[in-house]
Amino acid sequence: MTLDHHIATPSRSDEISRDAALIAEIAAGDQDSARLLVQRHSKPLYGLAGRMLNASDAEDVVQEAFIRLWNQAKRWRAEAKIATWLHRVVYNLCIDHLRKKQGIDLDAIPEPTDPSQDLYAHHANQQLANRLDAALGQLPSRQRAAVTLVYHLGFSQLEAAQIMEIGVKALESLLSRARKTLRQSLKDLHNGSSS
Repeated sequence: MTLDHHIATPSRSDEISRDAALIAEIAAGDQDSARLLVQRHSKPLYGLAGRMLNASDAEDVVQEAFIRLWNQAKRWRAEAKIATWLHRVVYNLCIDHLRKKQGIDLDAIPEPTDPSQDLYAHHANQQLANRLDAALGQLPSRQRAAVTLVYHLGFSQLEAAQIMEIGVKALESLLSRARKTLRQSLKDLHNGSSS
């Protein structure tokens, strides 16, 4: 039973091999492979960019990352991990964008609503989501990116450090400072009161 589950779940090396095959097909001009690669990777890339930029700018950044990948397709080294490379490019483009627009706060991203929830629960969840988004928006961009990569997108600390082009210890420090700041910003929620 465990073996069947293991076989049914593609391994990370299978994912890397599939991506490498798609890149080779893209280099040969296969547009269907390009669409498939976008489908496989766009959601987490939008997640990262959307936590750092407004929705319109996030879309531009993700599109730019894929354009850069297509331009690299013929020179792609099979040992390179596409997901990590794409996230690094998106992260760097977001940082560049934020540097150009210094002092502008990120737009809050509304959470999708669940129509099955009662009105009170929905309102409370929306308030919590808004508070969390606001607290995340107040973090410095590098801390916000570290939190997004590790806690929102599920990257390991090693992968997140590679994407951000920093050491694991530096990433751990960013996460620690971010958690401390978030705890302070949201301490009234922990104490049972609300604003």
